[in-house]
Amino acid sequence: MKKIELLAPAGDLERLKIAFTYGADAVYIGGEIFGMRSAAKNFTIEEMKEGVEFAHNLGKQVFVTINIIPRSEELEQLPPYLLQLQEIGVDAVIVSDAGVFSIVKKTIPNMEVHISTQASTSNSVAAKFWYEQGAQRVVTARELSFDEIRAIRDNVPEDMDIEAFVHGAMCMSYSGKCVISNYTTGRDANRGACAQPCRWKYNLVKENENGEYEETPEITTGYLKELVDKNEEVINGIDSSFFFNSKDLCMIEYIPQLIECGITSFKIEGRMKTAYYVATTVRAYRMAIDAYYEDPENWKFNPVWLEELKKGSHRDYSTGFYFDRPSDKAHNYESASYIRNYDFVGIVRDYDAENDLYIVEQRNKMNVLDKVEVIGPYKETMLATIEEMYNEDGEPIESAPHARQIVKLKLDIKVDKNYMLRKPIVTINTI
Repeated sequence: MKKIELLAPAGDLERLKIAFTYGADAVYIGGEIFGMRSAAKNFTIEEMKEGVEFAHNLGKQVFVTINIIPRSEELEQLPPYLLQLQEIGVDAVIVSDAGVFSIVKKTIPNMEVHISTQASTSNSVAAKFWYEQGAQRVVTARELSFDEIRAIRDNVPEDMDIEAFVHGAMCMSYSGKCVISNYTTGRDANRGACAQPCRWKYNLVKENENGEYEETPEITTGYLKELVDKNEEVINGIDSSFFFNSKDLCMIEYIPQLIECGITSFKIEGRMKTAYYVATTVRAYRMAIDAYYEDPENWKFNPVWLEELKKGSHRDYSTGFYFDRPSDKAHNYESASYIRNYDFVGIVRDYDAENDLYIVEQRNKMNVLDKVEVIGPYKETMLATIEEMYNEDGEPIESAPHARQIVKLKLDIKVDKNYMLRKPIVTINTI
């Protein structure tokens, strides 16, 4: 049985290496041009070379996004860029625009091509069209159910891959093709510069005769009053000013259903997310997928996997469109803020065997005697105490408050390189 591919985001070289270390089979990355995350750090050509070499040494793959909707004048840059990607040895490119697709096939005809979710592939006819043009994989629209994905799987060639998002942020516009950002800020979401205005807080105001805006009075009559009365149970007690906001997708409880409907690659969203997010998310899905293949018929969801996902920064979770189209109540929010219950405090970079100390790069403040959780690839979560702490000069210190400072720690357990330390966020009640 061919295993499902676990596909992780990588916003930079560190996150690429972390993704593979924690169990990803492939990563998708963006270069400095033509990618959908212009605000991300992204990869230089030299970093791509290093990342591809790292992946291939592990028998894993790197896909590069060229999925913006480009303007004509930008296309001159594309052929030489594609030739660079081919020379580097990337395994596939991800495209959404038909013009870009055409240039790819003419310039590097042997390169594997994946059709981005931005192309909104929602049916088997569209999927077969792309296959006949030479695409190896289609990333389905995010708005499809299990049954709709199964219908595509049943009506396309067996050797065509179907990739689908299983975890992460959901755009409020169809397959992410949104114009709100462009309209409100001049930053085009379809060109990798989204300002995420769907996450902003909105209020209903009225424009007076002087062109000034004022809060609307209590709605007592008219059509809006009818709507409020009709949907009172929806908005009662809910801050309805976050009406654009989508909950994060989380499908870790439904691994068998995802596999059985014909998906061949599980995609995690998040090229803008941290190394800690990549590690925790990949690790949880890796454990869930491996458990399935150990005993498919008796696979049982382990609540620990979901708890692990909740220990990373996230919004409320939903199952998106997989079971049905979400109702008008599905994405109501009291707040659009991320939920953070844990701080990522450090990552193990090396081991000082002579002094039995771990060399750790700090990411949030930690102190001597802190109780921390430690996670590593394919390992159960461990508990540890920071018994001693030293700075780079070997001087004892009580805390590490400076961003990314290098410290040496004595722990009461054995850990390894790239293991991560975290601790619960403690809220102090001053009342």
